[in-house]
Order: sequence, then C-alpha cells, then structure tokens
Amino acid sequence: MGARKIIAIANQKGGVGKTTTAINLGAALAMSGKSVLMIDLDPQGNASTGLGLLASRRKTTAYDLLTGEATLEQAAASTPVEGLSIVPGSGDLSGLDVELAGEADRGERLREVLSAEEVGGKYDYILIDCPPSLNILTVNAMVASDSILVPLQCEFFALEGVSQLLSTIRRIQLKINPRLRMEGIVLTMYDRRNNLSAQVAQDVRENLTDVVFRTIVPRNVRLSEAPSHALPVMLYDPDCAGSEAYRQLADELIRRNDASAAA
Repeated sequence: MGARKIIAIANQKGGVGKTTTAINLGAALAMSGKSVLMIDLDPQGNASTGLGLLASRRKTTAYDLLTGEATLEQAAASTPVEGLSIVPGSGDLSGLDVELAGEADRGERLREVLSAEEVGGKYDYILIDCPPSLNILTVNAMVASDSILVPLQCEFFALEGVSQLLSTIRRIQLKINPRLRMEGIVLTMYDRRNNLSAQVAQDVRENLTDVVFRTIVPRNVRLSEAPSHALPVMLYDPDCAGSEAYRQLADELIRRNDASAAA
C-alpha cells in the first residue's frame, strides 16, 4: 500500500530553498513523532550532505535504487535525527536520462520501488528532494508521489516558471498518475525589512489562494549556516526563527493531512 503520504519537493528554479525545505521539514516531521524517509534525487546530493551523510559514506544511493541494483532497505541510511532516514543522492544520477532513454518504464522506476509490498506502512511520510529541473528524475518523483510541495522564494519573478511546473503536473496527472495533486506552495526567504517580500507574498496568495501554506519561512542566518555543520537547523539552533518556521510548517502539513484523511 505504500507510505501514508509521498510528497515530491520540486521547483525547476534553483536557489529557492528547495533542499533546505526538504531537510528541515523532514527533520521537523520526525521530531513530531512521524517516521520519515527522504529520497535525495538531486545529483548534487546536497540534502544528503545537509543530513550528515558525506560522499564517502554513500555506499548505496538513489541511483542504485532506480537502476534496480538495490532495495529501499539497502539504500536507506540513518541521519542525526531519530525517525528520519535518507536514500542519498550521487553524481551518477546526472546520467540517468541517457541510461534509461530506451526503457519503457523509465519514468516509473521510483513508483515501482515505493509500491513494493515490503515498504508497507513503515513510513508516515516519504519526502523526495527533486533536482532543479524537469528531467527524468523529477518525472519519477511526480509519478511516485501523492502530491507536490513547491518552495517559492519571496523575490522578483517568483511566479515565473510556476506555470510551467503546474503544466507538467497536469500532464503527469492526465497520462500517468491521476492521484497527483498540489500539496501546497511554501513561501521562503521572506525578508520582513523588504517591501518586495511582502508584495510577492501578497501576489502569490492572490493568484494561488488556498494552495499557499500559511507558514512563511524567513531569511535566517542560522538556517543558512546549518548545512555547513551537516545538521538540520532544529539540531543546530532549535530556538532560531528558521527552526520555528519549519516546526510550524510540519504542524500545518500534519493538520492538513489529518483533516484530508478524516474527510
């Protein structure tokens, strides 16, 4: 039956806080008592590094998972956060488009892995950190997921490219994964001293209404520093504004999904 909820964290634009959101939302969910697995599909492997899994420790990766050379159990590694495991990313993923070019199931590899019976109800949430592009890795994530969570920076041109992402989601819904839906948009890098941030936040809410999470992630020095210490911000500085924002986001996500399940 798979996990309770499989969420792809995606935005084809880089530098929007996507991996930061993946790391810290995963940690916050785990600290809320949820069992969480993160799958790092970004060839840069930044989510893996940010959770303490240095390249030298990545013996089995998401590449092995997608090529059928390893099971989910073999690929999942522990992190400093109790209840949070990760399938690490690796540079090998960057060549997967070419390697799977002739394979009929190239866009469904991850779904096949996550729908396997042995995955069962082991995880409450599976979060997939996508690369900043709409390639075969992102397609695999969307095909395997129940929903998409989109980090969106509070900067000029924030909405540019979102229409392309929404169009891709619609194509995946129509052709391969009809259950896929928009989990929500998370406003990131919000600067309270900057009028532009407030204007962007207002524009996004007016255009996308209820799909936008109430929680806003601020620009925060401790949030930026945490990855260099290979820790999520909740372990690096539990009391900073970034930690509080991701705890609120996790709570909001849990409440949304509990309400949806009840309905």
